Amino acid sequence: MIDTGRNRLLTEREGCFDSNVKKAKTKGKKGSVRGNVERRVRYQKAAIRSSAFTRALLNAGTIVGDPDRLRALFEEAAQKVASIPKEPFKDSWPYLQAMLRLIRAYFRGEYRNVSQDALVFIVAAVSYLVDPFDLIPDEVPFLGFLDDATVVAFAVARTRASLDDFMTWETTAL
Repeated sequence: MIDTGRNRLLTEREGCFDSNVKKAKTKGKKGSVRGNVERRVRYQKAAIRSSAFTRALLNAGTIVGDPDRLRALFEEAAQKVASIPKEPFKDSWPYLQAMLRLIRAYFRGEYRNVSQDALVFIVAAVSYLVDPFDLIPDEVPFLGFLDDATVVAFAVARTRASLDDFMTWETTAL
């Protein structure tokens, strides 16, 4: 069970989980008094609803505040990303690389112009990527990285502006 009081990111952030769910219309039986009824549809991607991503999101808040843990996460993720296939990540691959560079710049103190919410989502996605107990184990042929790619794409969608700002900073900070 998630303590949503402790982590407002799970409940209050626009577009995350239930706060901005799509509504689907269902049709009642012909002649029914109910007619068209709207019901709530939860986020459809299993990886985003998984306990592994929830755990990563909850742990990300504590990792962000600890430079040593951020460094360890970066080092582990950099090794993993160097050895995984790019295909499942498609358009998210450059942003995954940017996430790693942003984490490195953040723990080094070189770049701090990122919101805590964005940093938490980035750290959560990278934590999920290195988690051996995520939704689909990475050793499963052809499928092992699909859940990781889904989580990374979700984090990119939530933090694209922050990542773009960081990449702009990288090119102008020389």
